[in-house]
Amino acid sequence: MRMGLLLIASPPLAHAGWWSSSSKDVSALPTVAHDQVAPVRLDWEGITCELKLKTKEGSKNLLSQVTGHAEPGRLLAILGPSGSGKTTLLNVLAGQVPASSALTLHGRLYVNGQLVSHSSLPSSSSSSSSSEHTQAYVRQQDIFYSQLTVRETLLMAARLRLPSSLDLEQKTALVDSLLKRLGLAKAADTIVGDDKIRGISGGEKKRLSLACELLGSPSLIFADEPTSGLDSYQSFRVLENLKDLASKGGHTVIISIHQPRSSIFTMFDDVVLMTEGEVVYTGEAKAMVPYFAALGYPCPKNFNPAEHVLDLVSIDYTTVESEIASRTRVHALLSSHRASLPSLLTSIQSHRKERVATAKEGGQEGKGLIAHPRPPGKLEQFRLLFTRSWRQITRSTGANVARAASNVFSALVFGALFYQMGRGQSSIQDRMGLLQVAAINAAMSSLIKTITVFIKERLIVTRERSSGKGSTYGPGPYFISKLAAELPVTALFPCLFGGIMYPLAGLQMTPQKFLKFLGILIVESYAAAGFGMFVGTLVPSVDAGLAVAPAVMVLFIVLGGYYVNEKSVPLALRWIQDVSLIKYAFEALCINEFQGLEFTAEKRIGPGPPVTHNGEQVLQRLNFHESTVTRAVIRQGALAGVSYLLTYLMLAWKKPMFQRVLSPEEAAEAKEKKEKKEKKEKKRRWGRKKALGGSGQGTGVPVVNVPSTVRAVGL
Repeated sequence: MRMGLLLIASPPLAHAGWWSSSSKDVSALPTVAHDQVAPVRLDWEGITCELKLKTKEGSKNLLSQVTGHAEPGRLLAILGPSGSGKTTLLNVLAGQVPASSALTLHGRLYVNGQLVSHSSLPSSSSSSSSSEHTQAYVRQQDIFYSQLTVRETLLMAARLRLPSSLDLEQKTALVDSLLKRLGLAKAADTIVGDDKIRGISGGEKKRLSLACELLGSPSLIFADEPTSGLDSYQSFRVLENLKDLASKGGHTVIISIHQPRSSIFTMFDDVVLMTEGEVVYTGEAKAMVPYFAALGYPCPKNFNPAEHVLDLVSIDYTTVESEIASRTRVHALLSSHRASLPSLLTSIQSHRKERVATAKEGGQEGKGLIAHPRPPGKLEQFRLLFTRSWRQITRSTGANVARAASNVFSALVFGALFYQMGRGQSSIQDRMGLLQVAAINAAMSSLIKTITVFIKERLIVTRERSSGKGSTYGPGPYFISKLAAELPVTALFPCLFGGIMYPLAGLQMTPQKFLKFLGILIVESYAAAGFGMFVGTLVPSVDAGLAVAPAVMVLFIVLGGYYVNEKSVPLALRWIQDVSLIKYAFEALCINEFQGLEFTAEKRIGPGPPVTHNGEQVLQRLNFHESTVTRAVIRQGALAGVSYLLTYLMLAWKKPMFQRVLSPEEAAEAKEKKEKKEKKEKKRRWGRKKALGGSGQGTGVPVVNVPSTVRAVGL
């Protein structure tokens, strides 16, 4: 980063700052360099995270009896080699551990001396009954809408999250102040970009992530490896900003970091050093080197202290001897820390009691906790989210031009191949082939585009909802606004394709037939987009979506009525035909084209197939004679509607869920219930085995009582 981070977020609501002001005077906004936030001290005791494995080991402790604390105005760094559990600990403290039945998480978390009894700590700008402080969680991966500028991204976050008592002018002034203080002013009107579109740098993206989180004036700031993927200079600037947040803004800042350079290490106030899920050292950063020196491991002169301690707690798997030696060293270091745990626990509990007593005496038990601002109304949410989606779609010039060029090229190729088809007998097969490829082209063009775009966008929305940035809007306004922005653009490309190909191929040139042709392709494009969205809610990545969706589309094409006659499809597979968007599009296109069409009989030499005189005979051969264009389009539209509905339901159902932190008492009770259940199940199986006469082992094999005389003969 190019300059230190200067906090400009508002003071707490309880302090009667500008949050509660309804004045429209922009000068009323805070312009001081660092506004102090409500101080929050975070304590954790005996945090244990166990993961069930489907191996002989049975389970693995990701965290084991981790105890520590983080204080306001200080920067705490969680260090450790890969797999040490530092990110897991950070996620536990931030309440960001994804829910899983294979995980067991228990321990005690305290915020300002109050036990956090709910499932997790609140996300940014969120509140809970037991702890109403705000917190920010800056993820390792920075994902944004690529076509929005830095200013637009930050202003959109402000308009969705800040109280409605602030008008647009005040929110804009706040955004401008943030841009200046975070060193983003020069890049304010540059698009964010992504891995394919050039935009701002990695360091600027990290600062933008931090800026979005600072809008909620968080007391607690968590950052997962904030220097990952950045060069040494940008890494230093990011940490310099985080240090300023702690020392000058009064925030409690907790980060996980893999291997900091020496200049970054000097910024740390406190350190938690971990290995294999356990803590080796916790305390002030400046006391860490003397601590290990006293244990017989002094840091060499002019050597990075962080690298020195990471070498001490890492396991060397090079040889058997080196592994044994390193494990012996790590075991000794862990034993030394365990011996100091009672005094550490006593100190933490003493500070916690003093803080609670001080708060009660001052009558400020809840002072400084920021109430959750009332989100904008549904209509305002829709308007803002529609604006964001519309800008993202219309500004994707490269993608739109490429898609348009692809449709124009396909239209020209198909138009040239089927140029001015006549009314002869051979034109019947040509027409069916052209209508089939037209249906496939419209569907695949819409499907591939939707898969590649929607899955990336879904990841952004999921991240916003899990971190709290999207907590002011739900899946309803988001999805409706996306459809409203997508549908007009989606309709343009099949119109472009049909407008070129239709006259070149010489299909029935009447206005009614032509408009119906375009309408059928448009509805099919909507159905394909809906199908792509639904697949996008089921798969984890774009690559997975591009593997699943085309494979299903192949089935739709084969059973679309061109390659296999409708009545020839086996009963077991007819349900696929009933949901095939290709089938209904091909059916509607054929009815539209062949109805009222007359064919000429050609001269033959020798016997041949019967002559087809009109289009009705073709439709009867395809088993489309009982249908109509309207009926086929309605069914196509129904498929689109069902796909959109399923997509919305999946988005609403897949709301991010996080692992509940059980207290030790709750964990013991849950373990006891589990053991009772397993004992009961074991007893049930034993009773079943006994009922079978001890034979068959419950496999369903009947027990046959063989007479002893038969057994004697060896049968």
